[in-house]
Amino acid sequence: MSDKVDILILGAGWTSTFLIPLCEQRNLTFAATSRTGRDSTIQFSFDPDSENIEPYKSLPNASTVLITFPIEKEGASERLVKLYCGSRNGDDSTQSSSRFVQLGTTSMWGGTRHNLQSCQKSEHKWYDRRSPYTSTPRAQAEDELLRLSPEHPSTVLNLSGLWGGSRLPKNWVGRVAPSKEALKTKAGLHMIHGMDVARCILAVHEDFDKASGQRWLLTDGRIYDWWDLASAWGTQPSLESAEDDRGPQPQWTKELMQEAGIRILPRNLELLGRVLDSQEFWTTFKISPLRARLEEREC
Repeated sequence: MSDKVDILILGAGWTSTFLIPLCEQRNLTFAATSRTGRDSTIQFSFDPDSENIEPYKSLPNASTVLITFPIEKEGASERLVKLYCGSRNGDDSTQSSSRFVQLGTTSMWGGTRHNLQSCQKSEHKWYDRRSPYTSTPRAQAEDELLRLSPEHPSTVLNLSGLWGGSRLPKNWVGRVAPSKEALKTKAGLHMIHGMDVARCILAVHEDFDKASGQRWLLTDGRIYDWWDLASAWGTQPSLESAEDDRGPQPQWTKELMQEAGIRILPRNLELLGRVLDSQEFWTTFKISPLRARLEEREC
């Protein structure tokens, strides 16, 4: 495929539901792939073990290639880049001018997995993009991609908890805190809205020199307290329950506060475990989060 696009999205998933409308709004050309070729996407499936260049020939030339799926196999990140670039101009992979953005997670900082559904309490500590991190297979694959710069400019955006669209944190309180004991273990969490993820991707696209060879940590600049959220939201009332019944979580929170001698929510920062500092990205690219606070529902 010879047509040139601004953005090629490898893996049209949740992120693309925010990124594609923003590309359209900014008059940026784009293409996206999926395993099945659904919804006018290009059928493409990344095989981390394959050296076959043929699947890459159906992909368009792109200024920026966004990799949305995780890569965890040694050599696979380099293989993807070299095969894509090589498919542009025969076997000479150095001729492509494409830049590469890999989406990752922030679970590598802090030593335990943190997400909305399973937030584990951890030692209180500050982390930023330059902090030491756990060298997981996924982090190693991201490092491999970064080492391809400057020959193949690349960057990694490590994202905190994702929300927006169908992903509404209020709907997860019942799963996160199904019991008082489960709620007791919940500490802090970090989030970023899909719209701001899309804006960060395009900020990098438009000023890639600032990003090349760099790993970035992305949050909305806040830390949230699960006790605070569970107390405010509770669970969605069932059809049989009273309209104002928010489930047991608000009462559990009050009891836990009394037992721990906590007088007000949110709790002190020292009780919320790890704290992620993403200010360097927002400062470097001179933008600020639009959805800068977690909300009960989409606007």
